[in-house]
Amino acid sequence: MSLVPVVSRADVVLARRLLGDQVRRTPLLAAEAGSLAEGPVSLKLELLQHTGSFKVRGALTALLATEPPRPEAGVVAASGGNHGLAVAWAARRVGTPATVFVPRTAPATKVAGLRTLGADVRQVGSRYAEALAAAREHVLATGADAVHAYDEPAVVAGQGTLALELLEDLPEVDTVLVAVGGGGLAGGIAAALDGRAHVVGVEPDGCPTWHAARAAGEPVDVGVGGVAADSLGATRLGDIAFAALTRARADSLVVPAEAVQEVRRLLWQRFRLAVEPGAAVAAAALTTGGYRPRRGERVAVVVCGGNADPADLG
Repeated sequence: MSLVPVVSRADVVLARRLLGDQVRRTPLLAAEAGSLAEGPVSLKLELLQHTGSFKVRGALTALLATEPPRPEAGVVAASGGNHGLAVAWAARRVGTPATVFVPRTAPATKVAGLRTLGADVRQVGSRYAEALAAAREHVLATGADAVHAYDEPAVVAGQGTLALELLEDLPEVDTVLVAVGGGGLAGGIAAALDGRAHVVGVEPDGCPTWHAARAAGEPVDVGVGGVAADSLGATRLGDIAFAALTRARADSLVVPAEAVQEVRRLLWQRFRLAVEPGAAVAAAALTTGGYRPRRGERVAVVVCGGNADPADLG
């Protein structure tokens, strides 16, 4: 039986020290009562982060936690798009090459962004799992350092730094709603909060990794599909995230795909936030009534990314 690394609040605090001022401290937006829920809600705007998503926190933490010298082949990542963008950005920041494997179904905007950041982009298969297998083969062939999208301690700790900011800006927060794919963000947030607020992992019905893992008592494979598959398209929850979310007694909610698209348009119309489908998932828990805050409950929603074509938001 393998031992799963435990990511603690102390690890998240250390990650924040490593990052320093190299990532943006993203703002909180107050959504007035009636806009998303009966009461007011705070939106953590991580779509304003470098490369358009929270992913740079984990990617840069992973690279800064590794002592040079780095292999000549640099770093390699498999991604639905956002993690690859983050690794390419972080690699350029520390001066090492990056090779990124993405499914052929990755959005063109993300592929173009990867190339702009100087990454060697390899498009393989139709799912994240196929890109990951190709990335692992590349590591064996070249000796490049792999940066996993969500199941690596430094990555999970880095993602959790978002929650440290949230606690400083909204110390009275009761509940944090966060989208789950592979679980790196949700697991990092759970570790950082360490019982200071309740965590609810929200997923689209096309890829419910945390919901399935919670029911089975361990991470299990799920089907991948639907509107958020490009950013929440992991086939199973990461072991580190499962441990962190279980330890935190996090809840699970699944929302329908059509609600995700409706929330994307709602966030644009009411707040002028152009979010990608995966970033609308957490807010959909409120608009569908899947999560109903208690009277006076202080709820924060993580709006985790904005890398999508906004043409359909009108």
